[in-house]
Parts: sequence; C-alpha cells; structure tokens
Amino acid sequence: MYKFHGLKRVENKKIRRFEDIVGWQKARELVNVIYRMTNELEKFRKDFGLKDQIRRAAVSSMSNVSEGFARSSDKEFANFLSIARGSVAEVQSQLYVALDLGYIDKSAFNSGYALADETSRLLTNFMKYLRKK
Repeated sequence: MYKFHGLKRVENKKIRRFEDIVGWQKARELVNVIYRMTNELEKFRKDFGLKDQIRRAAVSSMSNVSEGFARSSDKEFANFLSIARGSVAEVQSQLYVALDLGYIDKSAFNSGYALADETSRLLTNFMKYLRKK
C-alpha cells in the first residue's frame, strides 16, 4: 500500500530521494543490462545506431523518474513516470530489433524484456497512485 504523509512513502518506507523509488532502481538495473548487452555482444556493439538508441531509451527511463521526483506536484511527477514508461517500451521494441537481426539470442531477449516489463509495471502502479491523489 502506498502512503504519503508529508514525505513521499512507498510500501511504508519514506522516499526522501529519487534513489529510494523502486521503479528508479529497476530502471537502473535495466540500464546496466542494456549497457552490458551492447558492450559484450559483437554484432550489437558494431551497430552504432541501434546501440546508441537503446542505451538512450534505457537511460531516459531512469532519468525521467528522477526528474519527475524533483518536480513540484504529483501530477507533474506522474507525467514524468508516463514518459519513463514510454522509454521502457522503446527499449522493449528495440530488443525485438536486436533479436530479429541476430544480435541477441532468445534468452537474452527474454531476460531483458522481462526486466523492462517489471520496470514498466512498477512505474505504472506508482503513476496510477499519484494520479488518484
């Protein structure tokens, strides 16, 4: 249950910094997975356009959570969470491109997609809560 009393709270834990937000933490994990994937897999590493785009989308998801947190209202924060969720969807779409081009195997695709899906769910739930307030 989300509770907000003065300070922002999630699951009975006070959120004092954006780093306390579980959705931001998952987005950070996603960034690390994407960077490792695009560094370690030779075909992916050589496709500068796709590599840069998927990295930017992953970083954008994380950055929009922190930027939204710094905004002055829950409505603005929820809007930034929505943008972050869109960036996560972009990562998922680009994972399909990488799979279709043979840059990643089905296992790498599934793990990356599942992490992105979990990130999206966390952002969606938090966004819905903020919009109900």
